[in-house]
Amino acid sequence: MPELNGVLESALYVADMVRARAFFEEVMGLSPFNADHRFTAYDAGAGTVLLLFLQGETRETVVLPKGMGTIPPHDGDGRVHMAFAIAAGELADWETRLEQHGIPVEGRTHWPRGGESLYFRDPDGHLLELATPGVWPTY
Repeated sequence: MPELNGVLESALYVADMVRARAFFEEVMGLSPFNADHRFTAYDAGAGTVLLLFLQGETRETVVLPKGMGTIPPHDGDGRVHMAFAIAAGELADWETRLEQHGIPVEGRTHWPRGGESLYFRDPDGHLLELATPGVWPTY
């Protein structure tokens, strides 16, 4: 059986790209490396990419220039969940940063393997998690 090497991209669909970019850049500290009116791509660490797509703007096939290929249509709505991996020693700093930006922590979990998680929402209501090592057998 061929093996998977990990999750490369995670996507969130947002109602307002300007608002979403402000949150992910100012609060989360991410820097975009590619963007246009319908999407923004961020380096999310450890070789992963966070993609923000403007809801409704990816429902048509995208034809890439110079015969590079196509990207099939996709879209999403509703509030989803994703977690960012952080170092255990940075959990308190992240909590302070969220507080400074007026972002309430909605939940906190102390996992049996020793990891900790903080839960909060982005402007589109997606549930974001900051997780320290010890959450999963693989992390």
